Amino acid sequence: MDLTTGKPKTDAETPAGGAGKEWKFSELIAEPDVRRRWQKVRKYFFLRESTYDMTARCNIRCQGCYYFEGDKQYTRDNRNPDDWRRLMEKEKARGITFVVLAGAEPSLVPELCQVCYGQIPLGAIATNGLKAIPPAIGYKIHISVWGDDATSLNVRGAPHMLDRQIENYRDDSRTVFVYTFTRDNIDQAPGVTRRLADCGCKVTYNMFSAPFGYTGPLKHTETSLAETGRVMTELLGAFPDHVLFSPYNVTAHTHRFGLHTLFQCPYPRRNPSTDLGLGRSFRQYRTDLTWAREAACCVPDTDCADCRHYAAGSAVVTARLFRHAEDPDRFRSWLDYVDTYLSVWVTGYEKGANLCNKKVPPPGFAPGETPRN
Repeated sequence: MDLTTGKPKTDAETPAGGAGKEWKFSELIAEPDVRRRWQKVRKYFFLRESTYDMTARCNIRCQGCYYFEGDKQYTRDNRNPDDWRRLMEKEKARGITFVVLAGAEPSLVPELCQVCYGQIPLGAIATNGLKAIPPAIGYKIHISVWGDDATSLNVRGAPHMLDRQIENYRDDSRTVFVYTFTRDNIDQAPGVTRRLADCGCKVTYNMFSAPFGYTGPLKHTETSLAETGRVMTELLGAFPDHVLFSPYNVTAHTHRFGLHTLFQCPYPRRNPSTDLGLGRSFRQYRTDLTWAREAACCVPDTDCADCRHYAAGSAVVTARLFRHAEDPDRFRSWLDYVDTYLSVWVTGYEKGANLCNKKVPPPGFAPGETPRN
């Protein structure tokens, strides 16, 4: 997550858009609700993210798992808390303010997660939710959900998974349940979302994004993308107090083109520039505390052409402020997107009501979805 894109363009620099009108930035934030939302999200432009694989161990094995692709799965764990503390001190010194703890399963090494939290107190942990993470670790907790219990047993090899996840985290304010839409579980999302809402849990949505070479049944087609978008929109309307999402999230993540084609990914694996933003600051550390720029990505070993991952969107979309400052609807949609992702990723941040409920295409794309040169 890296929200900084520099200062907003001046009135003279703001690009044309919206039925031929050249909108000044001052006009885009003129309405009180929009101005308040802009002031709310801009306070978080200091966020600088890197990600850390905490351990190569896992208590389940899922089809299509990103961790067990490529050679990162073969690195040896560094379990020394002092080494992790020194790493976090160095990360803080070079300007990292937000950490994402992932890997195979970080809940298996809570002592290392605690070390990270003690040094950099803003962050998130991606977990399967089968083992409770101690409350003293104040990061956001992202619990992965891949369908109902029958699907979880088939795809992840774990029985009664949703029941166990809810039991561990039902009353935990840190928690967001992340439902990953695959080609085969779209029809299960309403039932799972209702179950989570009935339990008072917050939920957001993710898209299965194929690892390199994956051709299995989880991979989306144009038909499943369209159906996923329809279901997401219905659930957003049905559970507004529990679903952390926006209409523009639906557009960005279910478009027939992936995030890199739509917005140009700023992570080092696709971005050769080291001048500013994620190209300069982002690193993806393996379990032995090494990293390689050519592989540095929020979800390594994902096929970039198929990437619609919610974690990628937190930087890929939010970093494109200038491209969304073309007209009021597009700018409001961008604000909704940023507001959504801050509520998903930052402990204590509360999502507001969406400002734009229209279906707004990404910048440079018309409803025909042909890139603008």
